[in-house]
This record gives sequence, C-alpha cells and structure tokens, in this order.
Amino acid sequence: MPLLSRLYETIVFARNSLYEKGVFKSHSLGAKTVSIGNVTVGGTGKTPLVAFVAQVLAETGEKVCILTRGYGRENPRKQVLVSDGEKITADVRAAGDEPFELAGKLLGKAIVVANANRLAAGNWARQKFSVTAFVLDDAFQHRRVKRDLDVVCIDATNPFGNGKTLPTGILREPLNNLKRADAIVITRANLIEDVSDLKSQIAKYNHICPIFVSENRISRLIDLKDFLAKPSASPNAVDNRRLAGSCLAFCALGNPNNFFEQLRGEKFNLAATKIFPDHHFYAPKDIEKLVAKARQTNAETLLTTAKDAVKLKDLNIDLPCFVAESEIIFRREDDFRRWLLNPNK
Repeated sequence: MPLLSRLYETIVFARNSLYEKGVFKSHSLGAKTVSIGNVTVGGTGKTPLVAFVAQVLAETGEKVCILTRGYGRENPRKQVLVSDGEKITADVRAAGDEPFELAGKLLGKAIVVANANRLAAGNWARQKFSVTAFVLDDAFQHRRVKRDLDVVCIDATNPFGNGKTLPTGILREPLNNLKRADAIVITRANLIEDVSDLKSQIAKYNHICPIFVSENRISRLIDLKDFLAKPSASPNAVDNRRLAGSCLAFCALGNPNNFFEQLRGEKFNLAATKIFPDHHFYAPKDIEKLVAKARQTNAETLLTTAKDAVKLKDLNIDLPCFVAESEIIFRREDDFRRWLLNPNK
C-alpha cells in the first residue's frame, strides 16, 4: 500500500478508536436521528435517499430537519437556514446546491440547515423549531453526533473503486468499518446486470445489517424556466419524458457518467455530453460554450439535473433546456419503510 494511503488509514483508525473508547464523545441531539452517508468520495445517489427518508419521517408526523454540510457554498463556516420548512430562506450560493435542491423538494415537509458543525446546528434547530427527527446528510464519518440509525449508500456501478483508501483510491475509510452500518442501500442497481456479488462482498464486512436495493430513475422532465419559477411544484411536466430530438446533457456531479448512463438507459437520445467540476457554479461563458457545442453536434435541447438547475437562475440560454428530476425507487420499498420506522422488528 502506498505510504500516503497507509498514513491516511492510520489517522482514520486512530480517530475511530478514540470514539469507540469514549475518549472522543458523541452527543445526542435529543431527537430521533438518521444518518445517510457513504464510504467513498464522489456521488453515490445519496441525495435522493436523504429526501426519501425525510419524506417518510414527515408522513408519520415527525417535525423533520435535514442537517448538511453544504459543500461548495460561498461561506462554509457560516450556519445557513436554507428552509424553515415552509419557505426557502437563502439563495443557492449561500446554501450550496444540494441543500437548496433539498429545500425546494421538501417544502412543507422538512427544515434544512447547512452547517459543518451539525451538533451545534441540530441543537439550535431543535430549540427553534421543536424538531422531533433529524436526517444527517453525508454523516457516516461525522461521529460527533449520535445517531439512532446509520444508513450507508453504495453505488452499484463503482462500489469501492480499486479498494484503496484516499488518496490512492476513493475509500474514505477501510471497508471493515462497514460494520458500523445499521443498513446498506445499494444505489443505481439498474445500471448493472446483477448485484448478487456486491451483496456477498458487503456481507463479508457486515453480515448482520439488512441490504436494500434501489434504482435511480428519471421521475419527470420540467422546462427550466418553470422549474426555476417554482421548484417545489410540478409545473408543466413534459408529457413525453423522452424528448423526440437529440440532447446535450450536462452536469456538475461527483459521478457525472452515471447521470449520462441513466439517460441512455431510459432511451434519451444524447448527441453530446459536458462535464463540469462537482458543485460548479455556472457563468455566462459556460452557457455560451454549451450552446455552441449543442449547435456543433446538432443537439436540439439541453438536459441537466435539478442540482445543476438551481444554479442556472438569471442566465440566458438560447436553446430549450429541461431538468431531469431523479427519484430513488426501492425494489422492496415496503421493507425499507418498515425497517426505517421499526428497525428492531
């Protein structure tokens, strides 16, 4: 193992040991707390699961708050109330793209707070809003906050990379730390032929926790102008989800190729694709290049994600642009719901 990865693993092991021995303390938020996280860097389809869990909890009458770091926001040290549950209270640059997307999707269902210090943010939110349930976004490694349930997402298309930890591989911590997970959710299972081998591999590290299988599907297409006008509603969803003409698909995701493969798998005609760095904020020059590339490749429309769409406000786009919203679909949704609400049964 390369020296830097070995050093990284030593630090991770030492930190986890200090938590397990009680030297570092984990603190309760005084309410039900569900963590959604992963063991790898890059996108694992986690955001749709965060939204799904928050919605399920809200349906049972819980006052739900999502606590998120909010990567890519303009002031990562500042706490930002992204949504008070009824209205969005921050712009996308202050909130970060994923928290802003979640806030729009979950209006009327969940409060969203962005703060790297999720303990402080949770205590503040519980006192201010009488929160009864927290969903921690990207928090498997954030052990300062106690959680009732630890859910780990594993991307079926690239579960563990080369099996090495950072910086040589994509693992945030060694795979044997999956033993901390209370449940595993395999995401994007529709993009591979079979998940049996992956399930067996996971069971080597944690044979007790349930393993749920899910897919990410395009739930609807919305004209960008309508989406930006009212992102939490269902305005003018395109009847024919698969656009008749060719498209240029673009995104700024941790795992952009999965978005493109998902579109191809759902029979969208992609003339070209364009990748931007994760959490990228778009500028007019980016749009100019996109439109130019679309015309060069005879693409009739632009196609992007909801996470990207929230960063396109006030930008002039000379081609039709549609937002492809994704949702998580469990192969056995009732089983996951039952486990989430009654994990000990």
